[in-house]
Amino acid sequence: MSKRVWTAAVAVAALGALSACNSSSTNNNVALSGAGSTFVNPAMSRWTADFSQAHPNIHVNYQSIGSGGGIQQVKAGTVDFGASDVALKDQQLSGMAPLVQIPETAGPVCITYNLPGLTQPLRLSPAALAGVFLGTIKTWKDPLLVKDNPGVQLPSLPVIVSHRSDGSGTTGIFTEYLSAVSPEWSQKVGSGTAVSWPIGIGGKGNEGVTGNIRNTSGAIGYVELAYAQQNHLPTAAIQNLAGQYVQPSPASTTADIAAFSAQLAQDPRKPIVNPPASAPDAYSISGLTFLLIPKDGPDKAKRTALKQFVQYIITDGQAAAESLNYAPLPDGVKQFDQQQLQSLTAAGQPIS
Repeated sequence: MSKRVWTAAVAVAALGALSACNSSSTNNNVALSGAGSTFVNPAMSRWTADFSQAHPNIHVNYQSIGSGGGIQQVKAGTVDFGASDVALKDQQLSGMAPLVQIPETAGPVCITYNLPGLTQPLRLSPAALAGVFLGTIKTWKDPLLVKDNPGVQLPSLPVIVSHRSDGSGTTGIFTEYLSAVSPEWSQKVGSGTAVSWPIGIGGKGNEGVTGNIRNTSGAIGYVELAYAQQNHLPTAAIQNLAGQYVQPSPASTTADIAAFSAQLAQDPRKPIVNPPASAPDAYSISGLTFLLIPKDGPDKAKRTALKQFVQYIITDGQAAAESLNYAPLPDGVKQFDQQQLQSLTAAGQPIS
């Protein structure tokens, strides 16, 4: 073989090796699947689009089926990750393969309604809100509602409650709040991703509840803020423990998170509803939403791509979520996330 031919052969071999290396590092043709929370779906849609644009060989498919469905799919091993607005407790984790739970963003559960002719935001005290969902408040002229809204002409309509029909982390956050502020609710209904509702019409996902409210005069329900805004529905101001009526927003959710900063630093799984009176600007019905990720998996390329995707979510993806009215994660929670992320393995080996 001539020197020129030998040199060319070496160059081709080196190019092939470099190509293989690049293929490995960019995770060519990797498909990731996730399912769960409808609460986080507006942010997840943005994250998957932005990430795939920056990593064209990685495709992320997310099914917005509700937190309960996402938990079941993670448990069955049919998805690479799940998303839930309620963290799994130790008892739930004991029946599953080892998981890491990574807070991905935070947001308010807003109370939205369809009240024709009402030109200013509805105000709701904890007692009134619990009464509506217990079914003891039956009309919009109820004295408790009138008291919360002095000088406002409320419509002469029956109260029509809409709630989730599927297993829902949004329901988990909302019922955790109602249990905290209403002893009657706590005793009769309690909290969880699925409860036995005393009254109301069920809707599948945040999308279903939003549709029920949009199409029904006198309706009221609970959804993630982006769903109300995208459907041009108003949101109620909720009275907090400081006595202030506060609208749901990234800023008021951030104030809520700040009120629980010490608790979150110890365990981000704990609820952050009904903040103390020392937080007058805080919205009362907020929660973190969590990625549920198997700690180990057999496919190194897929696990590497998943780690890259989660890394994006908890860093640059926070600004994208904030533009959709989610609240960015505080630094202490981000540090927790990084620790959890580094614990992921592929076939028992660390992921670089």
